[in-house]
Amino acid sequence: MPPGALVLLILRVLRSGPLHGYAIAQRIHVLSSDALRVEEGSLYPALQKILLRGWVSAAWGISETNRKVRFYKLTRDGMKQLEAELSVYERQTRAIQAVIRTA
Repeated sequence: MPPGALVLLILRVLRSGPLHGYAIAQRIHVLSSDALRVEEGSLYPALQKILLRGWVSAAWGISETNRKVRFYKLTRDGMKQLEAELSVYERQTRAIQAVIRTA
């Protein structure tokens, strides 16, 4: 996964509503048609990073399997960050495509 992509994907998935860590990883995996797999060793440090930056908030709750889990929710600052990161991603993607088409 390219550097910075995981944070973008987490923020985008949380735009739909609060999720716990495992559900975030599963949603990314399913939405990517099984192409992307997010391991715990990268997911939870990324979640901690964006939690400390105020892009998500966290609260304890009970999962659908009756386990105590931490649910993450996108904040207003997180929504602003998501919009900024999507803009950068789209600009970079267009630039890469332009080089591929014309080189």
